[in-house]
Amino acid sequence: MNQRIWVGFAAAKFFRFLFASTLLVLAGWNFNASGQTLTILYSFVGSTNDGADPFATLVQGSDGSFYGTTYRGGTSGSGTVFRISPSGGYTNLYSFGSVLNDGEYPNGLAQGSDGNFYGTTRFGGTHNNGTVFRISPSGSDTTLYSFGSYANDGANPYAGLVQGRDGNFYGTTANGGSGFIGGGTVFRISSGGSYTTLYSFVGFSNSGANPYAGLVQGSDGNFYGTASSRGNVFRISPSGSYTNLYSFADSPQGVAGLVQGSDGNFYGTTFMGGANGCGSVFRVSPSGSGTNLYSFDNSPNDGQNPGGAVVQGSDGNFYGTTTCPGVVFKISPSGGYAILYSFFGPTNGANPEAGLVQGSDGNFYGTTAEGGTSTNCSDGCGTVFRLSVPLTPPSWPINQITGVQPSGSDIVFNVVSIAYETYQLQFSSSMNPTNWVNVPGVSVTNSIGALLTVTNSGGAAGPQGFYRFVVTP
Repeated sequence: MNQRIWVGFAAAKFFRFLFASTLLVLAGWNFNASGQTLTILYSFVGSTNDGADPFATLVQGSDGSFYGTTYRGGTSGSGTVFRISPSGGYTNLYSFGSVLNDGEYPNGLAQGSDGNFYGTTRFGGTHNNGTVFRISPSGSDTTLYSFGSYANDGANPYAGLVQGRDGNFYGTTANGGSGFIGGGTVFRISSGGSYTTLYSFVGFSNSGANPYAGLVQGSDGNFYGTASSRGNVFRISPSGSYTNLYSFADSPQGVAGLVQGSDGNFYGTTFMGGANGCGSVFRVSPSGSGTNLYSFDNSPNDGQNPGGAVVQGSDGNFYGTTTCPGVVFKISPSGGYAILYSFFGPTNGANPEAGLVQGSDGNFYGTTAEGGTSTNCSDGCGTVFRLSVPLTPPSWPINQITGVQPSGSDIVFNVVSIAYETYQLQFSSSMNPTNWVNVPGVSVTNSIGALLTVTNSGGAAGPQGFYRFVVTP
């Protein structure tokens, strides 16, 4: 039974007790500023029962495991879908090419609101122009659509899907469409396979062509993406109204997908271009104002050619990878840049071509397209890795109780957390430190640096007392 905490005294006095008790527990707490650690969770072997060459970013499922694809391998050599736990427990779920007119060479996955995963393949299907597929967490696969089903249809999607707020999925094809150069499309498809082409790229400077990256839905409800051939950032409404927001002056090749930062701006990478021709990290506002944040160089101490999108960590910085040489980097919204990890040696993984995902445990997870321990591939068949990074603490207040309020018979607490720490609510009938006891059921582990909101059920009905959070590594 939960300890009871009395909330009947004045608000000002109440918050003074909160603040004082929090300071007591923080006095003996030290932030762990040790270096980052990379762990290889799995090395692909490229056999008929396993995949090879993971090119796409992982996605963490609602069950806590990570799901991804390999571009090759499997029973037909046409790629696979796999599941891997945060500790490295691996399962091959599906091999493409398993049935007639199946998709081949898959891109990344997105988990739908129904719990299934949705994705695309670059080739295969009825017309060999790629497919949209649905796969269950247990590995049951269904082809929803084959591209090239009618004249001027899209063809060859090189990116995964995003589920919109309307429940439909949105994506791009690198080729096809009604534009005279076949410069690709933006499309919408329902979970049941109802398909609509929303826009065809025409290749001019006000449109761009060949969107190799996927879309992201902005906070305004529109979708944002990039067209690679001319280096464009665009906005498109769910109904297909298209606006070119920004065009890169150097027309870089290989513009990756976007992520909307907590400041409302969009951040991304270019594979080439920038001041040194080795790629860049950029920021574009929703109104189309563009800024180059960092240009990769060809020095031995820097990465080159980022192939995947960046991800914003719980500390507000952005994290990404470069392919050659392979590194993991961190960059602030204002452009402060640092290399966190350099891949070395074939068994340690090589050429991380996909972006990262931050797991619910605060760690970053990713893949390398080459390297690993297998000798079945000339350059290794690729790996899945976990990178533990001591994240910069959020701005003040850190580990302070920033809010408390009764909710019926319960009490709700707000605490700004730091990644990797465990937060345990404690209660005492006095300020004597020996009398603090844990409140059952009010403990949060695997915090990722976000604002924690926890509830002491029935706490408002109890006797007067004091409380604090104990923070432990």
